[in-house]
Amino acid sequence: MSAFVIDAFEFCKNDGHREGSTPLVDMTRLAAESTDKSGEIRWSMQGGQTRQGYPSLTLAVAGQVKLVCQRCLQPFDYEIDSSTMLVLGKDDADADAIEEILDDDSIDVIVGSRTCDIRELLEDEALLALPQSPRHDVCPDTGLLDSLKTDKVSPFAALKNLKAE
Repeated sequence: MSAFVIDAFEFCKNDGHREGSTPLVDMTRLAAESTDKSGEIRWSMQGGQTRQGYPSLTLAVAGQVKLVCQRCLQPFDYEIDSSTMLVLGKDDADADAIEEILDDDSIDVIVGSRTCDIRELLEDEALLALPQSPRHDVCPDTGLLDSLKTDKVSPFAALKNLKAE
């Protein structure tokens, strides 16, 4: 069994803790979002219980990825720094019941597993931390964007010429 595969329920029961870093290239879904596959994502995972006694995992991920700005189409560095608490249910019905009892949108309830691959959970957390539409705060060079705006011919320009005749 892989060092990344755990019994999530036992991990929580024993207040397990793991931390490390994973090369970005090994997180294939996250690497697909990045223009540069170098670098790594630092992570930690802490097992425990909620106040109500449900098994919980607290995940934290941090690191830098290079995304493409949707405004100027230039790459930029984006800092991932995210943490979340996952509460574990035994099956879908149990997870739904726990979610209803907790009634807290900041806590995600998932179905736990005795063979949980923590790499998938960590990569999911990193992906969820990415912006839907990545953009610079202020784009460094808007020349390309400006040229697209000025080179574009208005579809109404032809109509203006027709009216003049």
